[in-house]
Amino acid sequence: MDSERVILSAKQKALRINLNQDLYGTFAENGAGQEVVRQFFRAGGASGTIAKAISAYDKDFSDAIYGEEKKGRYVCRTRLDKMLKLEYQLIEERLKREDHPNRQYFAFANTVTTINFHKTSHGHGWFGVKFQTKAGQPPSEVLLHARLDESDVLQQQMTTGVLGTNLLYGCFFFYKNPRELLKSIYDNLDRSRVEIDMIQMNGPDFVDVDNRLLSLQLVKNGMTEAVIFSPDGKNLQAADVLYKKNILAIRGSFRPVTKVNIDMIAKGLSRFRKEPKVDPDNIQVLFEITLNNLKAEGDIDEQDFLDRADILCSIGQTVLISNYKKYYKLIEFFSRHSKKRMGVIMGAATLVEIFDEKYYRNLNGGILEAFGILFSRDLKILLYPWKDSKTKELWTSKTTPIHPRLKPLYNYLTFNKKIIDIEDYNEDVLSIFSTEALKRIKSGDSNWEDMVPTFVDQIIKEKCLFGYCGTHPSKGNTEDPATAAARAIEQEAKS
Repeated sequence: MDSERVILSAKQKALRINLNQDLYGTFAENGAGQEVVRQFFRAGGASGTIAKAISAYDKDFSDAIYGEEKKGRYVCRTRLDKMLKLEYQLIEERLKREDHPNRQYFAFANTVTTINFHKTSHGHGWFGVKFQTKAGQPPSEVLLHARLDESDVLQQQMTTGVLGTNLLYGCFFFYKNPRELLKSIYDNLDRSRVEIDMIQMNGPDFVDVDNRLLSLQLVKNGMTEAVIFSPDGKNLQAADVLYKKNILAIRGSFRPVTKVNIDMIAKGLSRFRKEPKVDPDNIQVLFEITLNNLKAEGDIDEQDFLDRADILCSIGQTVLISNYKKYYKLIEFFSRHSKKRMGVIMGAATLVEIFDEKYYRNLNGGILEAFGILFSRDLKILLYPWKDSKTKELWTSKTTPIHPRLKPLYNYLTFNKKIIDIEDYNEDVLSIFSTEALKRIKSGDSNWEDMVPTFVDQIIKEKCLFGYCGTHPSKGNTEDPATAAARAIEQEAKS
């Protein structure tokens, strides 16, 4: 329980809203019944709050009201957006402002599906509020996606009611403190039963909110294990990004992005495209940063996180923040959304760690259980070589030192081409490490510029990232960083 405030029940929250004569709006709920508005009817005094409650449960009725969904999916972001837009528009059209000078209008909407009878599909839903915090001002908006993990339909319906009530209450009473708003959504809910994997706050009340930080808070606070945001910094729901895609991921610190990172993704992408079960036009590339990596120097430094995010977003990349220390957990997550062939680009030094049995002592089946999860999926490890700085030995799939006890397992995976080499790597960049580049940036040593691509050099200098405080210009590159990065990756992939 949060010790800084008294946590009200869903009924108490609904009653407080009902007794506020300035709050007035519409509830539109699709799919799982009118579970949220029911909280307000039961609390009492709802006539002063609810202008309309609607449940367009039938698809034909829903299409007639909000329009058809091109992909045939009704529990989706686009359906929620249409619901909020129309319902809020109708409030403003039908309620004359001169008759309601002090009213703060709102539209609450959700579209939810609960677990099916055979329990073969999980419940999940989209929730949103479009609302005014002052009469007559432009509305703000909070949207979220939640996975409902209870095994019973009635429990999921109850959770839907509480979750929606918490969201509406938070919008009106915690909008000045977005992090408190986020935490309050879990009031009276078990985090192990409800997973919020996407949230977005927009509008005049949230002009100072960086939604990427909200994504980070979701993972940091244990509300979800992974979040995704786009190059323009918008939070995305995993299913919308990964559904039926050939997923290619690269994990790293990206502190900063170096020439070796670009070579890894370019050559790895080129190799992945050649795979027989990969559609080159259906690949989703993800740059993954783990929570463990963000905590490498203690607690999470949010500015350091934003510095990394700024670079990756500026060069046009989709970013995944996860709490998956183990790769098999990451692959399980991907498998929720796609059964197509996926790939992970990995350095040989990291591969050695994956074959270390100490990381799997918490599993009853040990390393075999973890590898069963990894390679029962259609997964390829794209191995990027690593050069030992002392012996100058190059580690590839043939020379990477694996413990003799696990060598038969390793040989089986390489023989069956589950682990494949990236052979056309750039040998000139193998000695570049992000840690050394970061150290040079902070110390004022300009040699760091030779360790990063020109477009990254440009971003670091323009935005003064990672403690950079120099005044000398970048290397004369005026091209948009995202365009330059895309061109560089394609050129490296074709070289």
